Amino acid sequence: MQYQGHYKNAPKHYLAVDCVIFGYESYELKLLLHKRPIEPQIGGWSLMGGFCGEKEALETAANRVLRQSTGLKDIFLEQVQAFSVPDRDPAARVISVPFYALIRIDKHDAGKVDEMGATWCSLDEVPELIFDHSEIVEKAKERLQMKASLELVGKELLPDEFTLTQLRRLYEAIYQRELDPGNFRKKVLGLNVLERLNTKNTEESKKGAFNYRFRPNSDELNGHERIIKI
Repeated sequence: MQYQGHYKNAPKHYLAVDCVIFGYESYELKLLLHKRPIEPQIGGWSLMGGFCGEKEALETAANRVLRQSTGLKDIFLEQVQAFSVPDRDPAARVISVPFYALIRIDKHDAGKVDEMGATWCSLDEVPELIFDHSEIVEKAKERLQMKASLELVGKELLPDEFTLTQLRRLYEAIYQRELDPGNFRKKVLGLNVLERLNTKNTEESKKGAFNYRFRPNSDELNGHERIIKI
């Protein structure tokens, strides 16, 4: 075929995927890391990564790499962006396409994660990472924050019934800063995505705080206006 020569003479690169897995637990955001098992920088703290197979889509490769390195599966991953600086990997020209997710840690097999040698680190205590993985984490965190500003997150991260304080503390963990309680309440309730229940949570105060839950059609209502100004 006429195009064979053009493809044959084109530069060859490695294509990799990296997985940025944020976990939510006890009102805190954590990052899943492991020790790199190969050179270069063997033993350094790393995201879960690997090469994309010849017959794999990037999404398939990311799920495979995550499952093989941590035991986690059935995780919804979203693409961050391509990282293609020529010398980002000292061993070869490697282009990485990272994916990120935010999961509730207690809903997944933490024992399996430990068994596979991965560990959860508080975002305030993330160690020095290999290559450009710190930059990848920052970009993934920006994507997560942008998503949280465009649609109300929390359905998979909170109990079925929760207070607005619990929801706000989730958002504070995502944004890594305190949010004004009154402003947050006004914006969230204005979306009409939540419904107030007749039950109260008395753990937060003696008076108790009303419980809320996502409306059955919340997926259709979500994502139409900004929730929290970044």
